[in-house]
Amino acid sequence: MDYSEWENEVPQEIKADSLWRVTAYRLALFLADMGWFDATKLMQDRRTISLSDQLYRALGSISANISEGFSRGTGKDRARFYEYALGSSREARGWYLNGRHVLGEEVVQHRIRLCAEIIKLLLTMIPQQRGYAVHENVVTYGDPSKNKQPDTDSEMRLFDEYLTHIPMPD
Repeated sequence: MDYSEWENEVPQEIKADSLWRVTAYRLALFLADMGWFDATKLMQDRRTISLSDQLYRALGSISANISEGFSRGTGKDRARFYEYALGSSREARGWYLNGRHVLGEEVVQHRIRLCAEIIKLLLTMIPQQRGYAVHENVVTYGDPSKNKQPDTDSEMRLFDEYLTHIPMPD
């Protein structure tokens, strides 16, 4: 299944909500759906049962906090929930790294890349709501030797591959 196939399965009642226009929300829902299969795989190994629970909770928390923040009346209130979603995105990214021995490198790299994209979007959304910028060091995901400014078009083409080629745990 790829992203467009997944999107076709999302109930119309969810897609009709104005929240659906928020890219970070859609990606978070998609990631949580993929996380269902990942958590199921992690539960099969006694050493990662607890990890699977933590991962799945973190994944569900991302879209939940985005939707709650989106429903708040003020920018400051919205930003607070978007920050919770940011924390959950980073938490999920860490749990994926910890589960790499069971899930496999391809699955983990794919999910970490989705987490990174959600993080990037949230780091744009938060200052828009607060009215000032959040300053963090620029981080290049992947090969550290490629620390150059990304070409937005090529970066989007690369990310599109993550939405059409979805590795699943065995």
